[in-house]
Amino acid sequence: MLASCGGGSFQKTKSGLLYKIISDGKGEQLKAGDYVKLNVIVKQKDSITYNSYGKIAAYTMVDSSRTYDISEVLPKMKVGDSAVVVQLADSIAKQQMGQYPPGLKKGDKITLTFRLIKTFKDMGAFQTDVQAEMDVQKEREIAVLDKYLKSKGINAVKTPKGVFVEIINPGTGVKPDSGKQVSIMYTGTNLEGKKFDSNIDTSFGHTEPLQFVIGQMGMIAGFEEAAKMLMKGGKAKAYIPSMLGYGMQGRPPAIMPYENLVFEMELIDVTDAPKPAAPTLPAAPKGNQ
Repeated sequence: MLASCGGGSFQKTKSGLLYKIISDGKGEQLKAGDYVKLNVIVKQKDSITYNSYGKIAAYTMVDSSRTYDISEVLPKMKVGDSAVVVQLADSIAKQQMGQYPPGLKKGDKITLTFRLIKTFKDMGAFQTDVQAEMDVQKEREIAVLDKYLKSKGINAVKTPKGVFVEIINPGTGVKPDSGKQVSIMYTGTNLEGKKFDSNIDTSFGHTEPLQFVIGQMGMIAGFEEAAKMLMKGGKAKAYIPSMLGYGMQGRPPAIMPYENLVFEMELIDVTDAPKPAAPTLPAAPKGNQ
């Protein structure tokens, strides 16, 4: 697709956005309000910063009110078409009161190359498709982790959600269930062993135990899933698919998009969750003096 985009000249939208459409003229014409599924490659200067091929497809809505982005080009396209869109950093800065996009400076550009896969007329069908894409991506990541662990000879238990937990010491007592508060010491790395956070390593600036209540979504799903495998005093190493971690967004620069994570963890305590504070009633109004 990238090679096929070399020929032909670019056109301009009303806002000055440069674009080129490669069409077979067979698909359904897009309209304002349509939800669109597409594969996209984003290139900033000379580096590819985003590529949805082989991962979760990108999604957007055709919004005629937006300017200087692909929303201006989508109504000109049909399902199956491809396009190249060029955004000039200087033009973006003009729209953002002189603020350039992160990592870009005067004279730089962003190039988006994309292909329209499918369109959806209602939110329900759109959400169903997004969830299916996320499920497929999680299975890809589980397969990667399974292969990695086998190659290293690591014996780990796979949880129902897809976290691999290498139990070093199970601990004693009962496993924490929904509503229990856990206190955990941990170190997080990527598969290559690069640390991104720790409450044991003092260089990260926090050494207090991590506390959260099971079932209240206070932590990423994979970390909570691993914690539920331990009892007080237990130690484990958890291998977490990115879709049960920080997913397609990541937490750059520490955690990259789609990065699978490893946590060494020790569950040091399990307690009842603290009771919610009683609401404070407003003071009664004072009478006239």
